[in-house]
Amino acid sequence: MKLSDFWDRMNETFGAAYARSVAADLTLGQLGGRTIDQALAEGENAKAVWMAVCRAWPERIPSRLVR
Repeated sequence: MKLSDFWDRMNETFGAAYARSVAADLTLGQLGGRTIDQALAEGENAKAVWMAVCRAWPERIPSRLVR
């Protein structure tokens, strides 16, 4: 997954402003206690980060984006 695709999905799921806040402020256990921004900056694969987001907010992610 390209990073631009990741952000398209984040923006669609959370809205553009809130997506950036989620990425910067909330830590995820599935990312080793890092934020989304930290994980991406440290070279984590965008697809792996997206799947962590899907697992953290299953009720919020449209089913067509869970892949």
